[in-house]
Amino acid sequence: MEFVTLFCTAALLAGGLYWFVCILGSAEQKGKHAVHLSGGSIAKENVEDNYKQYWSFFQRPKEIEKTENVPAFVDTFYNLVTDIYEWGWGQSFHFSPSIPGKSHREATRIHEEMAVDLLNVKPGARILDAGCGVGGPMRAIAAHSGANVVGITINEYQVKRARTHNRKAGLDKQCEVVCGNFLQMPFADNSFDGAYSIEATCHAPKLEEVYSEIYRVLKPGSFYVSYEWVTTELYRGNDPEHVEVIQGIERGDALPGLRSYKDIAEVAKKVGFEVIKEKDLAKPPANPWWTRLKMGRIAYWRNHILVTVLSWLGIAPKGVVDVHEMLFATADYLTRGGETGIFTPMHMILCRKPESKFASSSD
Repeated sequence: MEFVTLFCTAALLAGGLYWFVCILGSAEQKGKHAVHLSGGSIAKENVEDNYKQYWSFFQRPKEIEKTENVPAFVDTFYNLVTDIYEWGWGQSFHFSPSIPGKSHREATRIHEEMAVDLLNVKPGARILDAGCGVGGPMRAIAAHSGANVVGITINEYQVKRARTHNRKAGLDKQCEVVCGNFLQMPFADNSFDGAYSIEATCHAPKLEEVYSEIYRVLKPGSFYVSYEWVTTELYRGNDPEHVEVIQGIERGDALPGLRSYKDIAEVAKKVGFEVIKEKDLAKPPANPWWTRLKMGRIAYWRNHILVTVLSWLGIAPKGVVDVHEMLFATADYLTRGGETGIFTPMHMILCRKPESKFASSSD
């Protein structure tokens, strides 16, 4: 009798673990499974130390403001979080307004397709994805538009993941991924027919630097669209709660400092762009983008138990539990930022590089 009880208990535990890992363990059919969580390009035994190193950046805020330090800071962050993002969120590391009757994946795809529609490019055009991550938006945009997309990311592990996904999707001929710094891109002047960045340029210490680079590589007359993370007109720098929320978002997302919505168009014009359109895509009638974060709380606790068990068993590296906790705390700050209206991750700006360098000065 005892043997039967022991056998049933073991079978139940094994079945439960299988359910956690194989049924609920991946964010998408082509996503990441929990048993494969890693520290990106960081060796397994060094993940915990790198997490502590990442957190130490915020003990020295002046260091984060230095342009030369930011690439390593952001690279470390994405080594730590890329697998967890893929596993728990999907291949598109960004938000989108929720759409009644549409799944999160469908809403994400629509949000991405809107970006390339604004660029008004034709099939076969060469466009830039500045800050491409593992290439979720790149693949959706390439499939939707027929354009050839070149993505750049600072993180070598993300390059490998993106190339793997591109091959699986049959889009490796249409999608190219380069490891590099979007503040110093390895592309020729006037070489792209359009460009976009989706919640990526927030990692730049100075927006002017990345906008200048994108301006440089765009052909005259081409468009650039960006979805920016910014504080809104409701943010008050003298409100302790507002400051806590924004600093929490910055710490949990490797941001040198969130910008005000007022800065975006000003910077774009300063580097030479014509600003065609500017809009906060999170404002009504758009449905809340943070709904997915609130709905994911139960999934978080399920995932956290699994990550803890896998770390204890030595399958997942030490430090992954800390990273997962950090991301959950950050999700709470993001939700509060959305609910109070002081933060938006989708302040859209559409710009155009003038046909000649004299065009904007003659307006």
